[in-house]
Amino acid sequence: MNLKNMTLLFIGFGMIAITACSSKDKKQTTNDKTDTAILVTVATASAAEQKELNISGQIEAAQSANISTRLMGYITKLNVKVGDHVNKGQLLVSISNDDILAKRAQADAMLNEAEASLKNAAKDYERYTNLYKQQSASAKELDNITLQYNASRSRVEAAKQSRNEVDAMLGYSNLTAPFSGIVTQKLADAGSMANPGMPILTIEKSGTYQVSASVPENSINQIHQGAEVMITIKAINKTIKGTVSQINQSSQFTGGQYIIKISLPDHEKNGLYAGMYANVLIPVKNSDTIKTSSDEVMVPVSSILYKDQLTGLFTVGSNNTALLRWVRLGKNAGDKVEVLSGLEKNEQFIVSAEGKLYNGAIIKIK
Repeated sequence: MNLKNMTLLFIGFGMIAITACSSKDKKQTTNDKTDTAILVTVATASAAEQKELNISGQIEAAQSANISTRLMGYITKLNVKVGDHVNKGQLLVSISNDDILAKRAQADAMLNEAEASLKNAAKDYERYTNLYKQQSASAKELDNITLQYNASRSRVEAAKQSRNEVDAMLGYSNLTAPFSGIVTQKLADAGSMANPGMPILTIEKSGTYQVSASVPENSINQIHQGAEVMITIKAINKTIKGTVSQINQSSQFTGGQYIIKISLPDHEKNGLYAGMYANVLIPVKNSDTIKTSSDEVMVPVSSILYKDQLTGLFTVGSNNTALLRWVRLGKNAGDKVEVLSGLEKNEQFIVSAEGKLYNGAIIKIK
C-alpha cells in the first residue's frame, strides 16, 4: 500500500470517529434537556358560566357626620385632632361669638322692658276689671285696658322668642360631638374662617363598620337582601361572613353601578379600619341566567403572572418551551378572570408548574 492510500485510509477512520462522537454528544444533550424539563399542567382557554359574583368593596363606618356651623366667624379653639376618640356632647370647636353675645344682651334688655310693661298692664287690667264690676268704669275703658294688656303679653312672648333665636345661634359657636366616635378628618385649623355649611371635622362612629360594594347592572337581579356573602380583607388576611343589608335601587348617580351595603358581625369588627379594601364573593342563585359570552376567554386567576404594571401568563411554544405572553385582563368571575387580549380561545396555556418558569424554558406536559 502506497503512502497516498494509507493517508486516505487514516482520514476515513478519523471522520467516522468524529461522526460517532458528535452523534453521542447530540444524544447526550437531548437526554439532558429531557431530564431538566419542567413538569407543567396545561389547560385550554374557554368560556365559563358565572356561578359566583366576585366584586370589590370597601370598609366604611355605618354612621359618620360632618361637623359644620351656621355661623361665619373665626375658629378660636379646635380641641381635637385626627385619630382622637370623642364622647357624645364633647366640645370640639369654638367660633368667635362676640356679635351674638351683643345680640343676646339686646334681647335680654328687650325682654326685661316687655316684662315690666306687662306687669304695669296687668295691674291696670285688674284695677279696671274691679271698677267695671262696681260700675265705676265703662265697658269701653275696660276694652282699651284689655287690649293694652294683651299687647304687652304679645311683646313679652316676642322678646322671649328673639332670645331663643339668639341662644340657638349662640349654640352654633360651640360645636359638640353628636355621638361617640373617632375624628377621621380635620379640614380647618384654629384661626381659620368658618363658613356656614362648610365641614370642619368628620367623625365616624367607632365599631360600626360595614362593606360598601358596587354591582354591575347585569348581576344586580341575582342579589337579594339578607343573602350571605364571603368577604376577604387581604390587608389583615381575614375572611368574614356578612349579610346583604341594603340594595340601592338606582344607579343614576353611580355610573351604572348599584351600591349594596353588607353588614358585619360585631365579633368580627376587631382589627378593621374604615377605607380597607375588601373582596366580596356572592353566590349566584340562578347561574344559568348569567353566562359569559361565547367569545369571552376565561382563565384561572392563579395562572396570571404580575410584573410591575403588566399581566401575563405562560403558553406552550414550539419544541415544548414556555412562552411568556402579556395579556390584558377584564372582569372577574369567581376564581376565573376574563382575558380581553393576548390569548385566543382554545389556545393552551400553563396553569401550574413544578419549578420556576421563564421565557424559553423547556417544559414537559403531565
